[in-house]
Amino acid sequence: MIAPSSGLLDKGIEQILKLSSDAHIARRCTPKDSPEFHNLTEKIRAYGKVLALFTALQKREEFFEVVSDQEFFLSPPQQLAEAPALFHGCF
Repeated sequence: MIAPSSGLLDKGIEQILKLSSDAHIARRCTPKDSPEFHNLTEKIRAYGKVLALFTALQKREEFFEVVSDQEFFLSPPQQLAEAPALFHGCF
């Protein structure tokens, strides 16, 4: 699976926010209980779902960037060699 690019996610989030704000503005000018009002409400709901998905992907990508850092995955002998330095001055 190809990891999404942060730049692409940022652009997608920005575009969804723009579309959602436009839909909110249009809905304010539309009479309540009209078919157009309900269509705009559904659009806003859909934009919210897509925004939630994009932000979750962005958080996931950031998490994997941190976790994939080499310091977190030391080999067992290297961990044993560095363990005393981690506790220096604690006892």
